[in-house]
Amino acid sequence: MTTPTQNSNLFNAIRAAFPDDLSAVAVEADNGKTYSWADLDEQSAQMANLLASLNLPAGSRVAVQVEKSVEAMMLYLATLRAGLVFLPLNTAYQSAEMAYFIGNAEPGVLVCTTKNLPWVNELAKAAGTQHVWTLDDNQTGTLLELAKAQSPVHTPVVSASEELAAILYTSGTTGRSKGAMLSHGNLLSNAQTLKNYWGWQHGDVLIHALPIFHVHGLFVAIHGALLNGSKMIWLSKFDPKVVLAHLPKATVFMGVPTLYVRLLGEAGLTREATQNMRLFVAGSAPLLTETFKEWQDRTGHTILERYGMSETGMLTSNPYALDDRYAESERRGGTVGFPLPGVTLRVQDDEGATLGVDEIGGIQVKGPNVFQGYWRMPEKTAEEFTSDGYFKTGDVGKVDARGYVQIVGRAKDLIISGGYNVYPAEIESFMNDLPGVAESALVGVPHPDFGEVGVAVVIAKPGADLQADALISALKSQVANFKVPKKCFVLNELPRNAMGKVQKNLLRDQYKGLFQV
Repeated sequence: MTTPTQNSNLFNAIRAAFPDDLSAVAVEADNGKTYSWADLDEQSAQMANLLASLNLPAGSRVAVQVEKSVEAMMLYLATLRAGLVFLPLNTAYQSAEMAYFIGNAEPGVLVCTTKNLPWVNELAKAAGTQHVWTLDDNQTGTLLELAKAQSPVHTPVVSASEELAAILYTSGTTGRSKGAMLSHGNLLSNAQTLKNYWGWQHGDVLIHALPIFHVHGLFVAIHGALLNGSKMIWLSKFDPKVVLAHLPKATVFMGVPTLYVRLLGEAGLTREATQNMRLFVAGSAPLLTETFKEWQDRTGHTILERYGMSETGMLTSNPYALDDRYAESERRGGTVGFPLPGVTLRVQDDEGATLGVDEIGGIQVKGPNVFQGYWRMPEKTAEEFTSDGYFKTGDVGKVDARGYVQIVGRAKDLIISGGYNVYPAEIESFMNDLPGVAESALVGVPHPDFGEVGVAVVIAKPGADLQADALISALKSQVANFKVPKKCFVLNELPRNAMGKVQKNLLRDQYKGLFQV
């Protein structure tokens, strides 16, 4: 049982890692503004006191769809401090998507940008959300105005390890998004494991160039730096030239494969430019072997690739240094390394038999980092766990004789484009609702920059005259841009098997060369 002397609130561990000198710079933003450790502590305390003043029921959600800013990170810390549940939402989400998230989560507080306030406010009212605030990336908004009146001192709410800290929505193949419930214990165990496994050390400086509505940027990167008391160089958006300019004063960089491809496109990426760096981490999408090798050749550094999910945080990682468990351990291109300490990973076939070395099957995992289930979906939660407590990741892979895990495919046709998940069934549901569309199919094909992109194939209703460009334009107003197909084709029919199921493998083969250079 949790007592005040046994507070498992994640913020307690983060605050305990702050350096003794709170006047030191904690964050150096790309707008020229710097934030001290005292600023992070006091301003997040003011926001936490503001949240506490609302007297919300325990477990209330704080939904946030704002542009990246240090203040947005402080709001995350404040939500932890206040014992509430943080709900980050992709800034690209449009009204149809937001209506579902807000209606499903029923947040007590909703924070959005000023420009989106008119339509977001209507959605919040419909869901019964009482408190809607604004936060912009120029240090303005009603959230900050209200927080200024609060005390800069706050004692974190006592939270048990199993209490919810965050909900991350991850779409399902049925098109209905699922909220993965992550506890304080889930997040802290994963952060502490990565701190040790990746060799975080005194003096490390992180270049933070990722969005903060995603596991990679919000949890892996931010927790890594804060739990190590490390300064962050905070970039509001990724720009390869800006990253290159900061490399000489940093030691750690985390990115999706697309970012590495774009950095390789800069002539200034050299061994000299990266000589101060200690670690480059890649994840959220498969890293092409060509990118892995070219990075080695250009910089002398070997990218550390890892594997994780919204539901679990990080699960596996290539070794930072020699791993004592295995002889001749190295960072191997095309693999995601070994299961992290505390994580148990197995590969099973469709009948539930555990497979051996190099046998391909469904990847299942167990560990303190694995989520508690899906928000308000007990049946779906039960379906995704085995009888002995393993989570079915939905990914297909194998483990070699040395213990390296390799992801060889993804179940259920998931597309990962630029590090973001695109679920075909969700996009197909929107396309099928467009005027004149009888049916649609979305498949992922290789792309040199994004890794994968979606290609849509559409069948017209009798008498309808569909134009591919017009369909894509219509879709852009409904869903996030990263979900919009890069190409669309209007055909007379879709390839089907004897059972009438669309054979997406044939479509993938047909269009796989579309974007090859």
